[in-house]
Amino acid sequence: MQPTNRSSRILLPVKLWFIYFSLILALGFAYVPTGTFPGVPDWVALVLAFWCIREPLRIGMGAGFVFGLLVDIGQGAAMGQHALAYVVVAYLAGRFARRLMWFPLLQQALHVLPMLLAAQLLMVIVRLLAGAEFPGWLYFLSSFTSVLLWAPMSFLLLLPQYQPVERDDNRPI
Repeated sequence: MQPTNRSSRILLPVKLWFIYFSLILALGFAYVPTGTFPGVPDWVALVLAFWCIREPLRIGMGAGFVFGLLVDIGQGAAMGQHALAYVVVAYLAGRFARRLMWFPLLQQALHVLPMLLAAQLLMVIVRLLAGAEFPGWLYFLSSFTSVLLWAPMSFLLLLPQYQPVERDDNRPI
């Protein structure tokens, strides 16, 4: 038997209110005006991908569409641009959720990178079709910074599930 650094602890179930709270918090970060500063992570796409991988039966393309529209409204983007991209992220994350859960966090991040790059590519295509100029190659830097945040963000979002369970001495297990 090979030694592993994985925890054998069983996580508590995640509360649905916490999932939506984290998505709303990410939406608040998305509303922070950063101008044209390259490398700012797409917080909503990152948190959405995380929850679609961890809880694919509770969060999916519908949440991606709604939060995408909210980002479009808040950032003054072309209506549906983020919604389309987030639906694709939610679909891909849900599609590969069972496979990704077997990997450690670093490998999960490497699998999430193409999802985030595909979302950004879709947003660029929608902008170009609407007549905007190409934002430059530094625009895609935010996917890479998002991937760097995958491990710490996973730790923070899973933290409430690691709460200690009260031990019952009358229970045999």
